[in-house]
Amino acid sequence: MGSTRPSCDSIASMMPTVAAVEMGYGHLRAAAPIATALGTSILGVDRAPVVGAEEERLWRRARSGYEWISRLSQIPWIGLPIRQLLDSATDIPRLHPRRDLSTPTQGTLALERLIRRGLGDGVVAGLRESGSALVTTFYAPAIAADRAGLDRIYCVATDTDLNRIWAPLEPQRTRIRYLVPTQRAGRRLRAYGVPEERITFTGFPLPEELVGGPALSTLRLNLAARLARLDPSGEFRRNMPEELAHFLGALPSEPPADPPLLTFAVGGAGAQVELAGAFLPGFARALEAGRIRIALVAGVRPDVETRFLEAVKRAGLERLLGGPLQLLSAPTFDEYYRRFNALLARTDVLWTKPSELTFYAALGLPLVLAPPVGVHEWYNRRWARDAGAGLKQREARFAAEWLGDWLADGVLAAAAWAGYTRLPKFGLQRILDAVRGGAAPTS
Repeated sequence: MGSTRPSCDSIASMMPTVAAVEMGYGHLRAAAPIATALGTSILGVDRAPVVGAEEERLWRRARSGYEWISRLSQIPWIGLPIRQLLDSATDIPRLHPRRDLSTPTQGTLALERLIRRGLGDGVVAGLRESGSALVTTFYAPAIAADRAGLDRIYCVATDTDLNRIWAPLEPQRTRIRYLVPTQRAGRRLRAYGVPEERITFTGFPLPEELVGGPALSTLRLNLAARLARLDPSGEFRRNMPEELAHFLGALPSEPPADPPLLTFAVGGAGAQVELAGAFLPGFARALEAGRIRIALVAGVRPDVETRFLEAVKRAGLERLLGGPLQLLSAPTFDEYYRRFNALLARTDVLWTKPSELTFYAALGLPLVLAPPVGVHEWYNRRWARDAGAGLKQREARFAAEWLGDWLADGVLAAAAWAGYTRLPKFGLQRILDAVRGGAAPTS
């Protein structure tokens, strides 16, 4: 029996395919709120049943190589040549002076060869069959669909600046519509040769459960409580009472019941887990005295959870687990994502490498930024620091001291306020509007 080709109107009304790959958490974290808002689920285009055995091997090889390099690059001394290799692979040239940067790089050509070998065939076949639009948070599915001649391709960028690999071999002819989290990412794509009309500034898609809609109701409630914990002396709040009251309403009048919560989160590849072993011993007295709480986020990797537990044991803090010291792990990304967002709602300081979580500073979360893993993360860190929302990590073993100073001096409270007032918070709505063809918020 033959099939009937859908009409243009029915195609336009079809549910978009929200696609991501598991290269760390960044691309999944960006896709999750989009999929939820659209009433669908994330399509893992790097795994069965979307891909066949040969394509799955290609994806697995790329994923394991990324994780291996990310972890080894953080090992002292022997990690130096690996870091240099990673920086070379992720290199992003200086944007200024403005010039044509459209010449394909080795990474661009390597991706083209992989697509010719079948990378992306599974998602392309599915899109041809369904006729739906593609919304992807990873460049490879978008470029594969573009190369196959498909239309209605939306690529959500997940860093503040972008490597040439995000643009196709012939960027001037692309059908991809790029939804970028920063103006700089848009300028970069134009330098790579992507036409200006194919680029839309949106911001990063933050979780709706942490934003609270156009009125930012949840964000403001969380931030008001956070500022009280980050400003124990009240000095920051006394300096700007009118502004705080205008944007947040009445702040808590009573002293906070709980001390500040520091959340330390590692990436999906497990890089930098060893930092916990360096900083935990210094926090022993503050944890025992109830001056701070700490949450260690292991994500979905049992090996990371094991290494965290070993660090807790070496620091002699096992008895505090479940109290002022917490450990978050989960068997699946969906459960991890839900529990992590719930943790962030009550987090006061987020310590992480400058990955996609850098954009979460817009929630009024002050960031302590660990060393970057890859050149794109150098740019992410600079973006947060330029906005006043991120602080460069000092020596980890003395973290209890410099974090204590930042609390006492109002530095962390100021960083929380800077992130809230200066960084884009409506990324999710703007992305939905772009995909649906609607208008976007103006702030």
